Amino acid sequence: MTRKQARRRKQKKAARFTTPKIRVAHIVTPVIAVAAVIATYLASASMLDRPIRSIEIHGPFQRVTALQIEEAISDELEDGFVSADLGGIQRHIVELPWIDQAMVARRWPSRLRIDVTEQVPAAIWGKRGLLNVRGELFVRNARHVPAELPRLSGPENRSADVAKRYLEVRDRLIPVGLDLRRVHLDPRGAWDMTLQNGVEVRLGRREVDTRTELFLDIVADIITGRAAEIEYVDMRYSNGFTIGWNNGSRTPVEDPQKEIDEMLASRGDR
Repeated sequence: MTRKQARRRKQKKAARFTTPKIRVAHIVTPVIAVAAVIATYLASASMLDRPIRSIEIHGPFQRVTALQIEEAISDELEDGFVSADLGGIQRHIVELPWIDQAMVARRWPSRLRIDVTEQVPAAIWGKRGLLNVRGELFVRNARHVPAELPRLSGPENRSADVAKRYLEVRDRLIPVGLDLRRVHLDPRGAWDMTLQNGVEVRLGRREVDTRTELFLDIVADIITGRAAEIEYVDMRYSNGFTIGWNNGSRTPVEDPQKEIDEMLASRGDR
């Protein structure tokens, strides 16, 4: 009796570890199907990957020529129509001086279309650098520097900060009939600006934002009416500012609020 029970236990244990039977066809058939799809794709891609016969380049072409663009991407054009790396072609084009953006697309059956946008210089940086409308330095040593552009200068790593302040101040000055000619940030962090009419504005390196607001809210209106008489405005005071006149005299303004009241009264706003 004991031996029969032992044999039954062994049979039960063996049954637990029985490997399930899987038909080979259930494995082979999907593999063959996937392989067929891959082979079809590769064959189709190989048939479609014909040489690039032509490129079509669209853009303003004021600073860059279509020939320069074609030369920059000549190595990439050796690849086929399908295998060409459009992202790599785009990067090569954008790396050219004066190119801001580029879009590359395939056009059946064997043509590439390239659309480029050139940089728009908004200001001169230092002596010969150029900043775009986003304040980015895109040319460090331009052969031709447009004389009509404003001049910005400062430490190399602060070009974006200088451009940002220029744009913010200029946007506030235009409505009152003023414009900026120059913005400078020295290595110690002191700011000064020169208006288009030649008036210098000294902001210093402390509380620059507060002083800038005071200049825009009060001093800009004073300059608008008496620009021909003013040489500079010194905003480097804790409680006001000083106007320097062309005749050499100086007028400290210690109560800006009083200046506002007098200005409003003269306009009849009160």
